[in-house]
Amino acid sequence: MPKTVISQETAASSPVEPTLPPFLLTNRQGEAARALLSYVAELPLTSVDAQFLAVVVAIRAARGGVGNVTGTDVRSLRLEDPRRAVADLEAAGWEVPGPLVDGDQDVPVGIRVPDMSREAGHPLPLGKGTRSRVSGWALRARIAKPVKKASPATRLAALFLAAHSTSELHGRIPGGLPEACRAAVPELAVKGFLAELSGDAYRLDPVVRHLAGRFRTPEEIAEEARVEASRPPAAPDPEQITPAAWDAWKSGTSPALRRHVEAVEQCPLCRFSTGRVAKAFMYPPADIPAARSVLTAYDAWEDGHPDRGPQAAGFAATFRAEHGHGPSYGQLCKGLGWKLSRSLRGFVVHRIVAEDWLTDTSPVPWTLRPGRVAQAHGIALPGQAARSTR
Repeated sequence: MPKTVISQETAASSPVEPTLPPFLLTNRQGEAARALLSYVAELPLTSVDAQFLAVVVAIRAARGGVGNVTGTDVRSLRLEDPRRAVADLEAAGWEVPGPLVDGDQDVPVGIRVPDMSREAGHPLPLGKGTRSRVSGWALRARIAKPVKKASPATRLAALFLAAHSTSELHGRIPGGLPEACRAAVPELAVKGFLAELSGDAYRLDPVVRHLAGRFRTPEEIAEEARVEASRPPAAPDPEQITPAAWDAWKSGTSPALRRHVEAVEQCPLCRFSTGRVAKAFMYPPADIPAARSVLTAYDAWEDGHPDRGPQAAGFAATFRAEHGHGPSYGQLCKGLGWKLSRSLRGFVVHRIVAEDWLTDTSPVPWTLRPGRVAQAHGIALPGQAARSTR
């Protein structure tokens, strides 16, 4: 099948992908959310109503031992038997000092959770920021549109499945899921909270992508720790690089490299600070093996971007003609509308370079330009095509 030649104009003006909602939780905050749900699932509670209420109280009590809850809060949970739920908490040793269901609905009742009051062996040792984020995530998850009017069992199941899904929205039903919630899982697929459900495997619907707890296996966590440990010492902040040190570095370079440095430094379109330019040239990032999660994310991203090579080459050619230097990795991805994490962005560009749609003068920054494959498709810098022909 003949290859389609894509002009620079077509490649550079490709449609921008829709912006995806950001995740509410970081990886570590997702771990805290799963710890919260595991703690509640192991409590000696006899009803889903009590477990659902316990999620709200426990996260509010995580730092001080006392969770303030109003009757309005309880009513918003739409429990089937709120009085029994409160009684279950009291039977488990939680102290409810006043009327919660039948009292003034706007007066907070401070429920004391003994486990959260002890110094050693605290079940949820969370910082203030993490506690707040997990609390907000739990609220957003239980009022998400697909499950807003569902039963407590269905909404609690939604919390568990969201917390145990990966950044790619995939997950497996956790073993600690309460039985009543397990029976409600098929309803999550019917209501559109899940896009796929096959046995214990599922995938969140993109409409609730922001609720994913970004679950990682122990092997993935260990691998990311290994990659992090192999990182070289951090480069100094741009403001820590003195003008004298920068001038001394430039004076030791070749004339060609110095011309490139000055093209970037003096670019009227980019307007980079001197410190940023100096740091990029003086301290180029070291090559670090990509974590397995990055490889998995790239496989999914690659399937949706079959024209990534021609698009990148066309953008780089147009950018270089306008700026007098190539784009950075960030400028390339931003210009093409590719919303990528920093690690995935680097891997994507490295793959396009490996496929010869782009080339660069590594590790010198801002040197991206069309590669040999791009030149063969008519995407080239002025004079580049002639050199290729010779």
